[in-house]
Amino acid sequence: MTELRLILASASPARTKLLREAGITHEVLISDVDEDAVTARYGITDPHDTALLLARAKAEAVAALPEAAGALVLGCDSVFELDGQAYGKPYEAHVARERLTLMSGNSGVLHTGHWLVDNRETAAGGGSGATIGAVASAEVHFAAMTEKEMDAYIATGEPLQVAGSFTIDSLGGAFITRIDGDPHAVVGLSVSTLRSLLASAGVGITELWR
Repeated sequence: MTELRLILASASPARTKLLREAGITHEVLISDVDEDAVTARYGITDPHDTALLLARAKAEAVAALPEAAGALVLGCDSVFELDGQAYGKPYEAHVARERLTLMSGNSGVLHTGHWLVDNRETAAGGGSGATIGAVASAEVHFAAMTEKEMDAYIATGEPLQVAGSFTIDSLGGAFITRIDGDPHAVVGLSVSTLRSLLASAGVGITELWR
């Protein structure tokens, strides 16, 4: 049997940091998936399903690359749900400000979709041929933020490139009062969900430990 390789199909430094700290060896290959085009094509409006759809699109795009031959490929995507509305990355300061204003003193649900593609040979390579996914969700409770705090947070640039305009593992953690659910899902990758997906492909997560 060939040596196990796990490829993370994500450019997120938080996700690769989380895997590294969990002792999981992996490589990173970034997909060129156009998220807006994918959601427009399928017309998915439910935040839970959108997270899974985008995770699958990223995993399958990377799995199709020659560099991913013989590897396990994991795609992830996070979508924040507030009052039934889905929120991805704001990109612009004024959009982030609008979202932070809505989030202040409120709570929402962060959905992180995971999709695993087993690219290993199904004979001697031990591959399962699996292409499976799951969503890990957690309810996030926010403190009431002052105007000054919002301005300062937006000025750092951190909330512009993350789903929902906040992080838990960096500066944004100061404004989170409670998490109900898997906190790793809020970072953007649930290690326990990955463990379950790997098990479905016949792989134990400890086999990927350094």
